[in-house]
Amino acid sequence: VQLQLRNTDGGVVGQVKVSDALMGVPFNPSLVHQAMVMYQLNRMQGTHSTKTRAEVSGGGAKPWRQKHTGRARAGSNRSPIWRHGGVTFGPKPRSHRRDMPKRMRLKAFLCTLSQKVRENKLIVLEDIHGVEGKTKNLVRVLEALNIKGSTLIVTEVPDGKIISSARNVPKVWTLPINLLNAGELLKRSYVVITLKALGKAEQFWGSKEELEISAVSVIEPKAKAEPKAKAKAEPKAKAKAEPKAKAK
Repeated sequence: VQLQLRNTDGGVVGQVKVSDALMGVPFNPSLVHQAMVMYQLNRMQGTHSTKTRAEVSGGGAKPWRQKHTGRARAGSNRSPIWRHGGVTFGPKPRSHRRDMPKRMRLKAFLCTLSQKVRENKLIVLEDIHGVEGKTKNLVRVLEALNIKGSTLIVTEVPDGKIISSARNVPKVWTLPINLLNAGELLKRSYVVITLKALGKAEQFWGSKEELEISAVSVIEPKAKAEPKAKAKAEPKAKAKAEPKAKAK
């Protein structure tokens, strides 16, 4: 797979060649759905709680005697069928954590990443340090790249200047490459990844034996050959005829 390498002005400065095992994986909707559900469940804190009839304050006295009132018998005014009563089968604190095998998580991530490439929504950026922590500089870069929608900027390591510049831009998030997953890719429309971050694909996204990932190589655009100027042929010098020696 070949991707265009762009600069902060939006111009194409080269081509990035990446193995098909990394960005040419067919999309698997069922697997990606499992991964997305897992990431959403793992974000839940599980601190929800309701009170049963035993935990609600009050309700210790029997409202009325058992018989001879004509009313339905009642033992507590905190019964679940009463107003202000306890909750039956309500949520209690618990862990929602779900896990997936490592290979399935990796395959779901590669499926999502490859789909972004097929939709032309993954942009490889030569360098993004030119924003210098300024919001207006980052907005200018996104406009030059013709990005309209939620965007995830992936860097090699957490960069304070890039985080500061993206903090006040709506629908723009930053993330180091070691924290990238299928859930983050699915929630954003566009993904902007720096060339250095993409170069760490082998380290974070599997071994060479598993994925057969070739090193990321940059192919420089071919420069147009300048037309060679035709050299003018020098006129041949006419050989002067030597004067014949007179016979004695």
